[in-house]
Amino acid sequence: MTLVAAPSAAVAPWTCPFCPLLCDDLAVAAAGPAGTLGLSGGECPRAQAALSRFTAEPSSASPSIDGRPCDLDAAVAAAARILAGSRQPLFGGLGTDVAGARALYRLACETGAICDAARGSELMQGQRTLQDHGGFLTTLAEVRTRADLVVLVGGLPARHAPRLLQRCGVGDAEGPERQVVLLGGKAGDEAELAGLARVAVKTVAPGADLFRTVAQLGALVGGRVVRDAGPGLADLAGRLHGASYAVFVGAVADLPAEGALIMEGLHRCVGELNLRSRAAVLWVGGGDGAATVNQTFAWLSGLPLRSRTGPAGIEHDPLRFDAVRLLDDGAVDALLWVSSFGPESPPPSTAVPRIVLGHPAAAPAGRDGTVFIPVSTPGIGTPGHLFRTDGSVVLPLLPVYTDGLPSVAEVVGRLTSAVVAARAGQAA
Repeated sequence: MTLVAAPSAAVAPWTCPFCPLLCDDLAVAAAGPAGTLGLSGGECPRAQAALSRFTAEPSSASPSIDGRPCDLDAAVAAAARILAGSRQPLFGGLGTDVAGARALYRLACETGAICDAARGSELMQGQRTLQDHGGFLTTLAEVRTRADLVVLVGGLPARHAPRLLQRCGVGDAEGPERQVVLLGGKAGDEAELAGLARVAVKTVAPGADLFRTVAQLGALVGGRVVRDAGPGLADLAGRLHGASYAVFVGAVADLPAEGALIMEGLHRCVGELNLRSRAAVLWVGGGDGAATVNQTFAWLSGLPLRSRTGPAGIEHDPLRFDAVRLLDDGAVDALLWVSSFGPESPPPSTAVPRIVLGHPAAAPAGRDGTVFIPVSTPGIGTPGHLFRTDGSVVLPLLPVYTDGLPSVAEVVGRLTSAVVAARAGQAA
């Protein structure tokens, strides 16, 4: 791919960074009278909406301190003073790529920061399930080539990953015949699947309590009698045992508060099925860089997010180090918020000093104690790497054009040097 100032023709190949699937079969072109970017080579409402926020011109956004524009050097110096004077900073959002995550980890070690993603509770549901009980996970490619029964847990995850069924091969006219079961889905889900090639669709327990439904299904799969089982669950248990390769697919963000217990129940179900056939689970989540930062921190420290490097060494506590809990309890005195993919994850409103590294459209309303630095989006203005939702594939992101903004890794690297220098000055 050629890095251009303003694409006048479709730029391909291009890997989309705007959902956990990281689709790499799409292209980008300038579209519309305003010169905004548009999608070609496929359809995806999420990608199109994200691209419409970018114009094929260098960004005019500038850093600011307390709502007043400044240059990058001044913003970095102000941010460094906040972190150097903090006793317990919090790094939140974490919407960045591998290089940004590596830089944030070094800064977290330097400052003793606690780190948590924007939707850390969703990420921790899957993390805690694997930590406590393990699981049988699969990949998009394996679902596409092998699965003959796909169970969509909680309905269609279209809001989070619009092209998920396509990536799983559901409806592929040249692929194998598949059964698709909507488990506890919503009204209208089945109609959206009507007309797909080589697919038989069935809805089980629509609108039912998902925790109870999964518990009953697990009992039936295990051969136990369930007298008040929901409609269709016994039939689904039989289908699961009869399948060559059954896969449960669900979006973590769509699970209720007891999502970790639902995930655990499905993993137990899969474990029972794997005694005689083949089954697995594919969870969709970790978008906006959350899964990538979690993976990167785990390589570098041996522990996932919601960890801290402090006086007691490396600590991990998925409950105590919840960013929302820490801010509500007044347990931190500075916030570094990173959100480079879009304005959908704004920094929380808080009285503590804030440093925001964000998409130009994510500039917070000016108030004292806020330093804002606009950063480039990986896959749009800068190169990068992200982990896909299935966790086994890391994909390169190639830029579409030059946006003139620094990357998260560049800003955090400068910030780390400035914090070290500031602390050295304090010690002197």
